[in-house]
Amino acid sequence: MPNKTAVSLIVALTAFLGFLTAPAFAASKEKILYSFCSVNLCADGEGPDAGLIFDTNGNLYGTAYAGGTYDDGIVFELVPNKDQWSEEVLHVFGTNNNDGAWPTAGLILDKDGNLYGTTWDGGAYGNAGLVFELVPNHGKWTEKLLHSFNQNGKDGFYPYAGLILDTARSLYGTTYFGGAYSCGTYSCGTVFELIPNHGKWTEKLLHSFNGNDGANPEAALMMDPAGNLYGTTQQGGTYGKGTVFELIPNHGKWTEKVLHSFNGKDGAGPAASLIRDAAGNLYGTTWEGGAPGSACFGYGCGTVVELLLNGGEWTEKVLHSFKQDGSGYSLADSLTLDTDGNLYGTTYYGGADETGCAAYGCGTVFELIRNNGKWTEKVLHSFNETDGGRPWAGVIFDSAGNLYGTTVAGGAMDAGTVFEITP
Repeated sequence: MPNKTAVSLIVALTAFLGFLTAPAFAASKEKILYSFCSVNLCADGEGPDAGLIFDTNGNLYGTAYAGGTYDDGIVFELVPNKDQWSEEVLHVFGTNNNDGAWPTAGLILDKDGNLYGTTWDGGAYGNAGLVFELVPNHGKWTEKLLHSFNQNGKDGFYPYAGLILDTARSLYGTTYFGGAYSCGTYSCGTVFELIPNHGKWTEKLLHSFNGNDGANPEAALMMDPAGNLYGTTQQGGTYGKGTVFELIPNHGKWTEKVLHSFNGKDGAGPAASLIRDAAGNLYGTTWEGGAPGSACFGYGCGTVVELLLNGGEWTEKVLHSFKQDGSGYSLADSLTLDTDGNLYGTTYYGGADETGCAAYGCGTVFELIRNNGKWTEKVLHSFNETDGGRPWAGVIFDSAGNLYGTTVAGGAMDAGTVFEITP
């Protein structure tokens, strides 16, 4: 699986690009807004591997996987002040046995300014992870435990991904393991809902994966206007290389439909959530796989894919296959769509300087430009360790069209950064 343990073992080599032209390189301007581990013992966080969100005042919020007082991670806010950004640690994980540890996912914000997220570890039942809420009150933030997962239960455990919120304030998410069915050593993972009721939250299991219909969801869900849920599984499916799925509600019950099973040539190991355009088409990424003949440890270097809906049926189209040519490879997080229909994302490996970041390149920020049904890749930035390295998360836009994201490594202390890119 492309989690932190597995990523450290991946040695990506070469891939063949099938049908798109060579990527263009652009001289975009990158600015480091914050370098982590800049205070004693990394009390300000270390290794941010999740995406960011803005509030209405232009402040950024995110998580760092490690660091903090107990080295179990933090929730942080970055506040702009002219040309400077200052960090405030909103919550330190690991303060007690019931608190979370290792937040691997980003946050969501409700209309009242409360933050919601997950931690991979920690919680009340054997370090199986939890769902938390942070409530602001006169400049201070209080953590509220909404649900602790249990490895001995059927409701799932190890929530690697973040959450989404519906109009009724219910939360939806996935767990990497757990559920009713076994996939080898561990169970195959779940989709769950947390339902609020007068200050208390009840968990409802919406789906247990069984391997054939997918296994080990690593990404957050997406909801369409009709209330259907869409997501990816990192493994399982017809070829064992992951799936795209839909969950359809009907009078309190949910029916799963597999929209696509990856076969390697069209991608493998999707670790990112999906996005949807105005026409209802879906876009996603895969960590490996791609055009035939690719090397990259024998599995291909990753793809960007589109799922087109036509007459109730879904057709997958590979928009881009990555290769080790300086354009980057291995995509871990979701894409961002602009108003012109162009796609933006990050690669964990590769880039112009492949001598850095342990000789596999420090990763890139890229754009896929749509033109009459064809797509051309444009590299907006190649990281070089000094300015960041290994972007695990995707990027977001501000109102001026600038991009913001995080890197797990690089920066002043090689503990990760928050960056801004002006295209």
